[in-house]
Amino acid sequence: MKLDSAPLDISGISQTEIELELKDSNDFNLTPAIAQPVQPVVADSPQKQQSALVIFGTTFITIFLAEIGDKTQLSTLLISAESHSPWVVFIGSAAALITTSLLGVLLGSWIATRLSPKTIEKSAGVMLLVISLMLFWDVFQG
Repeated sequence: MKLDSAPLDISGISQTEIELELKDSNDFNLTPAIAQPVQPVVADSPQKQQSALVIFGTTFITIFLAEIGDKTQLSTLLISAESHSPWVVFIGSAAALITTSLLGVLLGSWIATRLSPKTIEKSAGVMLLVISLMLFWDVFQG
């Protein structure tokens, strides 16, 4: 029996059914059973696959909250007010956000093939810390 095969269900045994006799390496006679495959049990792995809906929701909420009130949104607001063409401004700003997001996804995919997730997390943390320190330095100097 292969170690990676599905577990067997041993319920519903009768004398008239075909019996499977299993022996372990010490030649002990184990209980006869009908071999009926059951759904394989998947062990919890450190990195579970997430559904597309969960990934979409997490991404949407994160980006939405990060973009509220930032300089991109304020620039879009000002351009829309000055141009009196809100839909054209919307299409232009949406295309720009999609393009920058595409670049981020492509660069992230490329980096993920070359670096471990731990290295990426630590690098992102260090970069955010450096940016924070630079912003604090700028506030205290100016």
